[in-house]
Amino acid sequence: MRPGDPSGTGPGDPPGTGPGPGDSPGSTPGAPQPRPSPSAVPRSSAPWPTAREIAARAVPGPPAPTTATLADALGRTLAEPLAALTDLPSFDTSAMDGWAVSGPGPWDIDRPGEAAAEKPQDTADKKAAEAAVAAAAEQGAEAEEPAAGQEAAGKATRDTAHHAGILAGHAPTQPLPDGHAIRIATGARVPAGATAVLRSEHGEVRDLADGRARLYAPRPAPPGQDIRPRGQECRRGDQLLPAGTLVTPAVLGLAAAAGYDELTAYPRPRVEFLVLGDELLHHGLPQEGRIRDALGPMLAPWLRALGADAAPARHLADEADTLYAAIATSTADVLITTGGTASGPVDHVHPTLRRLGAEVLVDGVQVRPGHPMLLARLGPRRHLVGLPGNPLAAVSGLLTLAEPLLRTLTGRRPAAVRRAPLFGSVHGHPRDTRLVPVAYRDDARYGVTAEPLHFHGPAMLRGIAAAAALAVVPPGGADRGTEVELLELPWSASGSADWPAPGAWYDPVPPAPPVGGAG
Repeated sequence: MRPGDPSGTGPGDPPGTGPGPGDSPGSTPGAPQPRPSPSAVPRSSAPWPTAREIAARAVPGPPAPTTATLADALGRTLAEPLAALTDLPSFDTSAMDGWAVSGPGPWDIDRPGEAAAEKPQDTADKKAAEAAVAAAAEQGAEAEEPAAGQEAAGKATRDTAHHAGILAGHAPTQPLPDGHAIRIATGARVPAGATAVLRSEHGEVRDLADGRARLYAPRPAPPGQDIRPRGQECRRGDQLLPAGTLVTPAVLGLAAAAGYDELTAYPRPRVEFLVLGDELLHHGLPQEGRIRDALGPMLAPWLRALGADAAPARHLADEADTLYAAIATSTADVLITTGGTASGPVDHVHPTLRRLGAEVLVDGVQVRPGHPMLLARLGPRRHLVGLPGNPLAAVSGLLTLAEPLLRTLTGRRPAAVRRAPLFGSVHGHPRDTRLVPVAYRDDARYGVTAEPLHFHGPAMLRGIAAAAALAVVPPGGADRGTEVELLELPWSASGSADWPAPGAWYDPVPPAPPVGGAG
């Protein structure tokens, strides 16, 4: 893991007060700096916005779409609009547990299968019962109210009799007559003739002298109360989501509810990830000049979060022929390499690309950290992204070149540009853009701000591990309160829509054994 560029600030320096990423140790910000060597800043290096645009346009668009089961479509991108195949809901449904009622009430309670067209005898019985109630009221008694002893004795029987009703998944077979009610569960189909649903807690059931039961409500049930009418959410043929939408778990739920078993989506681009370096260890503690590989565990799931079908990282020794063979025989849509992009004695990426006859589209970017990144075309619709070996520099390269390229290959729509004022000032590089890890922080004056984090040198990980985004700081730096563009990380709260479920990005397969002499 070779350094890609000098560190930004010391571990204890507050962001904005220490030397910038291109400054010599101990130098004063703004003081004249030594001229960088040609190998440190490639002559053909592109401005940061230009490099991202080149990467996004390196391919004309995504490959031909395919159909996928709902489970396989997670993390892919819709290739065509999602149109409803049915009304949602497809029938009138109850929004609450309670009673489906017909008319203003009170209501005679039906059991399942008893709701039928109202007969003349039913009307006569109902009127007679109401007359009996009125007569009893004149005598100071409630004819329909059971005695105290009868209330306790009949409660269990009444609860059992009136608990059954229309359940979700069971369609009522008979209409509900005027003046009648029937138990209904949330999500159940509302019977024909019902005018409202009365919630369980709003109804009072009273036993009648003839053994029947009647439902009373303290206030009227307005028509349509707690009924989800057919087509409330959408009608058949309505466009629910446009093409280019990322398939998230919520999209899968909507698609299933709308009648889909399969979705037409763009395939995930196949990405092969090569980690270069003899100095890398893959387990245990650093020792004898060797360090742990941090990029393999970090970047492979990150690539999956960007929509790629990324295999576990392959580890290669610092051997030119080994690298040449790995690139020449790869059939991946995109190859990602880490390390070897500078001009050191074991930096073999540039010579290998020349040997392969690759077309280098971006050779260095005016950004810190990570300026010795590159993008090359290996063949029709095959590309290589070379990342620096330092962890934060590699993340910078991933977001600068790999993310725009993969966005085009996956068919995802560009995310809306988010901006926020800086919570604190950030030291700038004289010529280059800086990408600085930030966390969101509320500020009384500026509202939600981007707070620059410590430990943001090219070889450091503490800053990016605590970050929600990378702030794009222009050359020269930015003061507190200055609005800057933010590159949100997939796992941040506002960027979570792009972060698939763990099963989609975590690959429990152990990494492939190193090729060549890497241990």
